[in-house]
Amino acid sequence: MLNHIVIMGRLTRDPELRYTQNQIPVASFTLAVDRDFSRGDEKQTDFIDCVAWRQTGEFVSKYFQKGSMAVVSGRLQLRKWTDKEGQNRTSAEVVADNIYFGESKRRDGSSSREDSNEGFAAPGKSDRQFYTESAFSELDDSGDGELPF
Repeated sequence: MLNHIVIMGRLTRDPELRYTQNQIPVASFTLAVDRDFSRGDEKQTDFIDCVAWRQTGEFVSKYFQKGSMAVVSGRLQLRKWTDKEGQNRTSAEVVADNIYFGESKRRDGSSSREDSNEGFAAPGKSDRQFYTESAFSELDDSGDGELPF
């Protein structure tokens, strides 16, 4: 089974960063995502709830704000709950594994954030296992022009 989703859109509000009882950070935000389908000049937009945990949540809370363009990679999750009237409800949200900057500058030419890092993503859980200092070796740069292999 595969559950992977990638969406790109603008934040409709500033991310809300909270902490669980165990002090685990979690950020929630909504992306406005245009559909490919359009009727004339009219585009349809979906408003998709997203949640980001731990370092990814702190990252989105620190570097993104209302109006920022973001690319979210993660999985779709359905939650079932009961509202105040006792009605059963279901909601869908994207659990973000990685979040990327969708643009580096705003239309007025100003930076979307003072510390713009276009192309960099929040560290995902799988990134740490692949990039260790011992995975890289030094090359001899003696300048003799020969390849080291």
